[in-house]
Amino acid sequence: MNITIKEASVQLVMISPDNAGQRLDNFLFTALKGVPKSRIYRIIRKGEVRINKGRVKPEYKLAEGDQLRIPPVRVAERDAPVAPSQSFQDSLEASILYEDDLLLVINKPPGLAVHGGSGISLGLIEALRATRSDKCYLELVHRIDRDTSGCLIIAKKRSALRFLQDEMRARRILKVYYALASGRWPRGRRRIDAPLLASEQKSGEKIVRVDSEGKSSVTVFSVIQRFNNATLMEATLETGRTHQIRVHAQYVGCPLAGDVKYGSDDYNNDARRLGLGRMFLHALKIQFLSPCGKKILIEAPVPLELSKYLQKLDR
Repeated sequence: MNITIKEASVQLVMISPDNAGQRLDNFLFTALKGVPKSRIYRIIRKGEVRINKGRVKPEYKLAEGDQLRIPPVRVAERDAPVAPSQSFQDSLEASILYEDDLLLVINKPPGLAVHGGSGISLGLIEALRATRSDKCYLELVHRIDRDTSGCLIIAKKRSALRFLQDEMRARRILKVYYALASGRWPRGRRRIDAPLLASEQKSGEKIVRVDSEGKSSVTVFSVIQRFNNATLMEATLETGRTHQIRVHAQYVGCPLAGDVKYGSDDYNNDARRLGLGRMFLHALKIQFLSPCGKKILIEAPVPLELSKYLQKLDR
């Protein structure tokens, strides 16, 4: 990717209601994309960044009406992002399950990362921003894996993002997944409480495993239907760790069908022969309180390819 460098001029930014409450350093990471974090912390420490003409610390919480001075900084300019095709934009708009002035819930298609980076030129959030160029703010409230389909919340205002992420941290957002575990799920293993530890390999790939040094992680599994060599489940998250359902399913000896990272190669090969071309995990339902006080329950239809695969299994 070609990168050019330009010398920016002094910027005076008036903080809007949408950015009120955000930490100064986090605001600058977004405003000065391409500038190393170490450089951003240096200009704050040296007093080159000012709020209302005064020095501030990186953790300062921005307030509505604050005047932020950003000094001239060398900013890396990258090539223009890949633009989504019109058919892709139309498909995304058709996938929206709910929308109001504060947020939207989209039925994310499988195989689409929620954001770009690490070799991915275009993610869902970048595609939505390109589709809705008139919208000044669209941010992910949470994430789901690239190979997972289903309910994903996008905030349309920073105040909505803060509210919903606070609700998520307080475990007041209900998230239910539709999953097919390989093998026969052991009876009595309903609530899996096993801490998860994430690590990054040299390749940059993230691996998660059950480890006593990890973060508290709880998933509640409910059997919907048993097949000859698989178990259809509903998985409800009490916490929201990376790869949580996948690793907890592997932990009890029944990794998810089609999961190439944590799953069984033998089962996955058989599943591919029967037509399963993806991981069998779908964010089925999400229930939460909207920032305006409205109780919202959204359900994403089960993808046709998953339903067709179930019809081929022996009961």
